[in-house]
Amino acid sequence: MISKDSFNNASTSVELSCIPQDTTGIERIMLAAQGDLQRLMSTFFARPIFIELVYANGSPRLKPASPEDPITQSRQVHLVCASRIVCTATSKVTITHPDFERLFLDEKFPIGQTFRKALRSPQFSLLDAQTNVVCGKRELRRTYTLETDGFLCEILEVWPDRDMFVRGEAWLTESKLEPEQTRVVESGDSKPWWLTATKGNTLPWGFDCTKGLERSPLVYYHDIWFVSLYLLLLYLI
Repeated sequence: MISKDSFNNASTSVELSCIPQDTTGIERIMLAAQGDLQRLMSTFFARPIFIELVYANGSPRLKPASPEDPITQSRQVHLVCASRIVCTATSKVTITHPDFERLFLDEKFPIGQTFRKALRSPQFSLLDAQTNVVCGKRELRRTYTLETDGFLCEILEVWPDRDMFVRGEAWLTESKLEPEQTRVVESGDSKPWWLTATKGNTLPWGFDCTKGLERSPLVYYHDIWFVSLYLLLLYLI
């Protein structure tokens, strides 16, 4: 465990050890989130954060959840703000109490809201925190567990671009434009098949590429041949 949360009647202290040295204050707040990441990110961006389910694969529910018959689920969700993915969370959830089975599987509350609806404060253990560069973006990730009686969650969270914590609203706006700009470039690279002819070549229907789509002398030879054939048929008739 690389986090320590302690308090007494006069002070509170949160210590994060073995985390990247260049993490900022807001990043350390996110790394120390204990089931309330969605709430914290909504506070940071001053916008709603939505949960979009990517997949959820669960074990059969043959009996009510219990320590003897646990129910497990592997799942991945995107945390989305202003149509942008601000975090990807991949989790393994183990349920051993029917109340959590109902909240999580039947009423479909996300992990953090499940703890809140059950009025439970989970035990938080930060297991790992890393920074990486992926596709030119500075990525931040953490692995941690949230646990209370009847509900255990092992979670990997990835923030795809640490610039979001520096630029805030500007990052949301700029990121929103990137897919549109990418599509324009891609469409510009795909040329119609007739533009593959090189300058100086003659296209099949007799246009010369040297001066754009101008008629080639070859067209006139075709015209003379057709006129001659027409006159010959008239003569024979």
